[in-house]
Amino acid sequence: MSLVRFSNQLPSMFDRFFEGDLFDWSNRNFSITNTTLPSVNIKENPDVFKVEVAVPGFEKGDFKLELNHDVLTISSEKQIENETKQDERYSKREFSYQSFTRSFTLPHSADSERIDASYDKGILYVSIPKKEESKPKPSRMIEIK
Repeated sequence: MSLVRFSNQLPSMFDRFFEGDLFDWSNRNFSITNTTLPSVNIKENPDVFKVEVAVPGFEKGDFKLELNHDVLTISSEKQIENETKQDERYSKREFSYQSFTRSFTLPHSADSERIDASYDKGILYVSIPKKEESKPKPSRMIEIK
């Protein structure tokens, strides 16, 4: 019969359980107004960085994109007001206010002069081209003299 030290296995099981997002009480997923921040995908290929921000229910005019010292900030504030007729009274009315701010530090290889953005079907697309000198060069043969 072999002996197994059970005490070495038990802490790792609990450690993995408490490492999950369920117990992450930091403010990284919430904005100042306690609304959930939109999810972001960041892709990269040899020519461009692509940022996709999931923001359904917004319109392209709701966004503000600002570049300041190589920090790209995407923000939005949206307040929905329902009009009522003059002879109506409120029995219940819930305000709708949404805002968020996400900031990204651009790498040195980004060409900040050519950033482009578009909004389509609930996704804000931001394209950040790379500088020509930072793109990978194809291999070449060097002649020995």
